[in-house]
Amino acid sequence: MNHLTDILMERLENKGLSAVAIPGFLRDVTNTISDDPQKNLLWMNRQLYTLGWDTIELDYHTMQLIIACFEAEGLTGR
Repeated sequence: MNHLTDILMERLENKGLSAVAIPGFLRDVTNTISDDPQKNLLWMNRQLYTLGWDTIELDYHTMQLIIACFEAEGLTGR
């Protein structure tokens, strides 16, 4: 794990996600971003809510960390 990933995991755990739930959450976030990368944070949180992530609200900084981590690792959401 790199430093960005460590920071991201800590932020998500501080927001109330368990370590077991984080991979699924990240998958849903990246899939949602890849569906339409131009949408705003409010839209993103609504989409995540419809996917069952109603206990966490994504903030801009955390979303940017997710994007940076996946770009650094050369991964895509699908």
